[in-house]
Amino acid sequence: MEAYRVLLVDDEEELRAGIRRKIDWDSLGFSLCGEAGNGQDALELAEHLNPDVVLTDIKMPFMDGLELCRRLKEQLPAVRLIVFSGFDDFEYARQAIGMNVFEYLLKPINALELSQVLARLHADMDTQRAEQQDVQALRQRYEDSLPLLRGLFYARVLDGQLKPSQISERAARYEISLNGDSWVTARIHVSALGDDPDELILLSVQGFFQENFSLSCCDSRWLLYDDDLALLASFPGTVQIYLLIHELERVRAMAEKVLRLKLTVGIGAPVNDFSQLMRSAQGASSALDYRMLLGTGRTLYIGDLEPRQTGQLTFGESDERELINAVKLGTPDTVRQFLGDIIQRARETTLSQYQCFFLELLTCLIKLARAADIPIDSVFGPGFSGAVQLTDFSSPEELGHWVEERCLRLQTVFGQRRTDTTLRAVDKARTFIAQHYTDTELSVEMLCDHLHLSPAYFSTLFKRETGMSFTAYVTNVRMDAAAELLRNTDEKTYLIAQQIGYLDPNYFSYVFKRQYGTSPSKYRAEHRQSTQ
Repeated sequence: MEAYRVLLVDDEEELRAGIRRKIDWDSLGFSLCGEAGNGQDALELAEHLNPDVVLTDIKMPFMDGLELCRRLKEQLPAVRLIVFSGFDDFEYARQAIGMNVFEYLLKPINALELSQVLARLHADMDTQRAEQQDVQALRQRYEDSLPLLRGLFYARVLDGQLKPSQISERAARYEISLNGDSWVTARIHVSALGDDPDELILLSVQGFFQENFSLSCCDSRWLLYDDDLALLASFPGTVQIYLLIHELERVRAMAEKVLRLKLTVGIGAPVNDFSQLMRSAQGASSALDYRMLLGTGRTLYIGDLEPRQTGQLTFGESDERELINAVKLGTPDTVRQFLGDIIQRARETTLSQYQCFFLELLTCLIKLARAADIPIDSVFGPGFSGAVQLTDFSSPEELGHWVEERCLRLQTVFGQRRTDTTLRAVDKARTFIAQHYTDTELSVEMLCDHLHLSPAYFSTLFKRETGMSFTAYVTNVRMDAAAELLRNTDEKTYLIAQQIGYLDPNYFSYVFKRQYGTSPSKYRAEHRQSTQ
């Protein structure tokens, strides 16, 4: 079994060296994947190393161990924590217990005691993983899941198969509460399950989300739906969509860690009535389709991905859905292959069936253009009325080329809009950072509130376009500003630190030295001499 990864954090290098040397990591089932000398460095390191366990001191410069634990629980919900300190202080222990720290140890650290703690932690983590993966437990959970009629009811609502009057009558019959002023649907997709997914794996995911999803402002219902897990969430008042996104991303990341599965969450647009949930479900499905562009293992909100659309495109037939995906998310070759396949199929039918098939395909493209506010003339040519017949073409090949050209025009517009939207968002982010880097409270959450984007989506977008994380980018901006002030002013170092957004001048000096390889005072002296 793969060893659990450990990150060691303490400002005393000698203590770290002692722990590194004296603990038999391999025999205990652990591997030491990294070390840090303060909480701030540890937080950045954890983002890249994704450790299973963090051993941390309490008293450290720049960010203490308790604040590190709090931040780690937000960013890496599944991480296990062991805290040690040289201060026999009950308040520290109380706070550590409050953050679900596994063990609180007093310095000096005894190698035997720490080894015993690690052994207990390993057993606890193995038990947690085994409980989630135990087939018999999953089978029992299957027996204890919601009654079949309720599951069928929710699935038929998401498919749009029930009229509003039928919904009310059957909800009352099945004793289902429809309280809520607004609703939203999310779908959780498990990658690499194939065409015949194992229901036990899906039930494992369902059980994990039911046990760990915690958003007090909404009522949640979970069901297996179309080889995915679906969430139906109701809210009193307006849907708190970004709170929902943050919570689903938190549980998704924790589930990936514990269950060892690659999960993607798609979230649809909110609706104001339970009977309209089909629209939200279709939005969630479309959001999941974007994993082909953005990658799996993330939470995707359709409002982030398609902000210009006034309504969600939905088509019941698999051919229509595949065509929409090819145009919106595929490549020109994807479009050509799809059109070649369906035109070949259509040629094997009667002429009247061929005409109906072609008109349905054409209607799909027209709806797709209109829903995205793309001028019809720009796709189909000036004066297009929709009155196109098979007899307008000399051969199926000519018809295929005509349809292909229109599909590729649509694809080009979608691609350009997606690029433009991404670049505009990143440009706005750069401008916002340039205007607010002096604010000590600047954070990715503050920026995302300004941009009206979810933090998880923005972080992926920003790193893909700039090549660095939000934190690294802000640090570079602040360090550039600090260097300019040091070269061109006589301001005290602590005042420069405040002017560029650092409350702690010692931490500013630490970051500056890490960036430029020298202290602020030496940097100023060297550059003043070079200009004289």
